[in-house]
Amino acid sequence: MSACDHFETPATVQSADLRFHRDAYNFLLDALHGVISRLSERRHISGEELADAVRTLAMERFGPMARTVLEYWGIRSTGDLGEMVFDLVELGILVKDHSDRPEDFANVFDFEEVFDHDYPWTVYPWKVATLCPWTVATTVE
Repeated sequence: MSACDHFETPATVQSADLRFHRDAYNFLLDALHGVISRLSERRHISGEELADAVRTLAMERFGPMARTVLEYWGIRSTGDLGEMVFDLVELGILVKDHSDRPEDFANVFDFEEVFDHDYPWTVYPWKVATLCPWTVATTVE
């Protein structure tokens, strides 16, 4: 799959009758652009690569709210990403390889697992007094 002229996409997506939120399609194209821009040479992008790029970009942009934002847009599984890609193929925004199938996106990862259970939380030491100046204890370790 490859992106066509990215600047014409919003108008095309806005006028189409699509299942997912319009912002979701633009986000998917941003993730695709990120994958393409990191390649040393032009080549086909697999469904798994694009799904991983969506996950990475969602976590970078939305942090712990990544799953919530994606679900607000109607994206509840990697299979939904495949449906979106093929919507964009039908609109002429993306092109597919003869071997591409929506099933290539099925079960690449579980949303609950990667966005909730495996979220890379960072724990910082803090002082209770910083948050609650009236508390007796000054540190929690």
